[in-house]
Formats: sequence, structure tokens, C-alpha cells
Amino acid sequence: MPAMNVAKFERFFRLAASLDVDKGDLKRYNDFLDQKMYDLLERGAQAAMANGHDAIWPSDLPLTKGLQEDIRDFRAIDEQIELQPILDGLTKRPPFEVAYLDETEAELPEIAGGLSVALARSLQILEPGLKNPDYGHWDRAFRMFDLLI
Repeated sequence: MPAMNVAKFERFFRLAASLDVDKGDLKRYNDFLDQKMYDLLERGAQAAMANGHDAIWPSDLPLTKGLQEDIRDFRAIDEQIELQPILDGLTKRPPFEVAYLDETEAELPEIAGGLSVALARSLQILEPGLKNPDYGHWDRAFRMFDLLI
């Protein structure tokens, strides 16, 4: 990841949850984002097929009220650091039996941003006052998300 992008992600984690992350943390974060976005999109593809759609509509994605609020909070943070274009490049669009509507694809970076806010804040919830997450912190947060998404 280019140094400029690393700095933006470091700033994002500070703004979202007062966390200091390093390059190793960003690799863990990227792995998390890949897996959870895949999980959401896979469920969206299943819902699209069940709803008789030939493409994944935004309404097919299982976005909880909490995740929708995190997406809103991401938008506010993103106004300061402009992370959305970087997330757009990082957000994979795996192939499924159905395609993606353009509207769905357009929302994916903000959904990834909302997941990022939720992850950062979950680290603080799991370990109040945490400043520098280590492997154990990331692992517990990932396992929690595995239960939910």
C-alpha cells in the first residue's frame, strides 16, 4: 500500500476509534475487509436470486440498522480524509450467479467504510481504552464479526 494511503488509514482509525495502527494492522484490516465484504455480497447474491433478480440490488444486501449508522458515520469521517476512492479500489467484486447493479457497485465503498468504522469501534468495545491493537485484539474482533456477518 502506498505511504499516502497508509497515512490515510492510520488517520481513519484515529478518527473512528482513537486507535494507532501500523502496516501490519493494515494487512489484517485488509483481510477482514475482503472476507466480510465477500460474506455480505454472497448473502446479497442469495437474496437477489430468492427475490427473482438477475442482479444484486442494494436492497438485497443485509445491512443492519447498526451498519447503516456506521456507513453514515463513515461519510462524516470521509469528508475529512477522502478514503472512499481508496476503498473503491480495495473492494473486490467477486463473481456470483447474478451480476451487480451499477447502484449496488456505487454503494460498495461506503459499505466497506461502514464495516471499517464498525471494526475500529468494536476493538474499543472489546478492550476499552485500547490504543495499539495487537494480533489478539484483531482476532477477537474478527471472530465477533464472523458471528454476525
